Amino acid sequence: MSRFEKRFAKLAANYLDVRLVLVMDVVLSVLASMLVLLLTYLLLPQFLTGNRMFSLIWIVSSFAGSLVMFLAAKTYTIIIRHTTFQDLVRFAMALTGKVAFMTIALLAFSKSHSLGNVMIVMLFADLLVSLLMLMGVRLVMIAAYDIYKSHVREIQKCTRVLVYGTTDKTLSAITRFRNSPHYALVGVITPDVALDGVKFADKSVYGFEKSDDIDRLALKLSCSAILFTRMDDVREEKERLIRYCNKIGIKVLILPEVGELGDTPNVIREVKIEDLLGREEITIAMGEIRSGFAGKVVMVTGAAGSIGSELCRQLAALKVEKLILFDNAETPMHNLRLELEESFPALHFEPVIGDVRSKPRLDYAFRHYRPQVVFHAAAYKHVPLMEENPCEAIMVNLAGSRNVADKCIEYDVEKMVMISTDKAVNPTNIMGCSKRLAEIYVQSLGQAIEAGTRSGRTRFVTTRFGNVLGSNGSVIPRFRAQIEKGGPVTVTHPDITRFFMTIPEACRLVMQAAIMDTANKICVFDMGQPVKIDTLARRMIELSGKTVGVDIKIEYSGLRPGEKLYEEVLSNAENTIPTDHGRIRIAKVRTYDYKDALEAEERLEELGRQVDIPAMVKLMKQVVPEFISKNSRFAEFDK
Repeated sequence: MSRFEKRFAKLAANYLDVRLVLVMDVVLSVLASMLVLLLTYLLLPQFLTGNRMFSLIWIVSSFAGSLVMFLAAKTYTIIIRHTTFQDLVRFAMALTGKVAFMTIALLAFSKSHSLGNVMIVMLFADLLVSLLMLMGVRLVMIAAYDIYKSHVREIQKCTRVLVYGTTDKTLSAITRFRNSPHYALVGVITPDVALDGVKFADKSVYGFEKSDDIDRLALKLSCSAILFTRMDDVREEKERLIRYCNKIGIKVLILPEVGELGDTPNVIREVKIEDLLGREEITIAMGEIRSGFAGKVVMVTGAAGSIGSELCRQLAALKVEKLILFDNAETPMHNLRLELEESFPALHFEPVIGDVRSKPRLDYAFRHYRPQVVFHAAAYKHVPLMEENPCEAIMVNLAGSRNVADKCIEYDVEKMVMISTDKAVNPTNIMGCSKRLAEIYVQSLGQAIEAGTRSGRTRFVTTRFGNVLGSNGSVIPRFRAQIEKGGPVTVTHPDITRFFMTIPEACRLVMQAAIMDTANKICVFDMGQPVKIDTLARRMIELSGKTVGVDIKIEYSGLRPGEKLYEEVLSNAENTIPTDHGRIRIAKVRTYDYKDALEAEERLEELGRQVDIPAMVKLMKQVVPEFISKNSRFAEFDK
């Protein structure tokens, strides 16, 4: 809720002080009596000439009678904007009492001890004029309130926005939304106070220096949001303007550029914590990516997941010939289908409910749709769950990857791109090791094809990256939910750090790696600097407008089984080889003979089906000797 909306809500919730209402009513009633007296003097001057006592008694008795009767009838307690016909009767009775009080006073203190025709008319006129004035003022106040309320509703329907900066993109946004039914751009805001008061594209420019300036502008312009047109500006203002907005309850919006991988414009959305933690935009080879995927039949396994769904969105923007969505999650697949139908009405796509563990179902998808490129994103990813269910990690992450890779060869797929993880580097948990085993199988299979010892033409590319911000089950959605509940926010350890990348930039790098000369190699991404999870939690609490330790507490729960305090650095010079792209490097890894990898995979899959956990974990550690369990029950097998 914006500051303007809060102010109106406060106004709507409060009522005029009853003492103020009483004073207003008494003053109106006395004014009505004075008006009647004035009209009588103008029409019948002979009646009042020389009779000052009558005029004095008339006014004093009007005041006294009004005060007494309004207090007795408690008319001042009637809520003005809720006045009804019954309240009108109540006022009429109170004013009748007032007139009776005036009649008694006039008979008792004036020279005449009887009511003449003129006095009767005056008293009756006093009753009517007083009632009209009291009701008339109330009607005017109710009408003004309704007009104001209607104005607020219109404002709430159309978000009033200040645009940040005086760049070409600001000009473009003003032009683009000039006739928008949803957003009204009411001005331009800038930290350059020297521009305050000038005009930019017919919009006034407002400079700001501190939080109070934003608060003042929000109330003055009835605006509820600040719109950024460049992500660089968002990051530059994250410690100043964005903090101000969070403090006073103003939304922070971002206008993404026209889709980097296509021509579909994105809609305005709120700035997320992911945006504030992100780095500079990643440069990708647009032309090569388009030519590499346009007109192709592309299949994505795990299509309804965080990475898979974003891959689908970006591939859809590339105008692929057909997109095959393969996933076993029904509801997320349904949601993705609805999104693609709405956002890409011309896209030819086919949702296929299936599991990578099921060879017949995979065979149907490959045989029926004949994909040319396959992105394999289906996997189990949660470390604690896989530590508790190691056989399922092997069946999905290893056996499932083998099934997909084998079908790629069987149906002459041009390229398979497998999504791996930084947890495969010197793994300390079952999940990381299962992904490393999948890397070993896929890479050895590709090298066998390259060497001519295995038939096939598919090229295999493996991509490794760290945590993606905002993915299903990651810390950001969990922290957000905990903050909404009022806390506490749980962090495993005060010093734990992780590498983060946004989902879109991870997917862009995946597609960039796919078109590079990276066949049968493991590509690793530059993840930037590690982020302290404790710092992330505190930042999210601040962004929600709360105070750490006061409104929301942070609790430390301890490292979970298999969890590292620090993740491995993926892309340093010691363990990688550079490529033509600054953010993508080739991992230096030990290679395996395909026969050995196949034998190990078959034996691990057999043990997984038998749920022989000790034997399976021992074999995993033999095949991947760098797999050393940490904070896990499987540490006994390291001895």
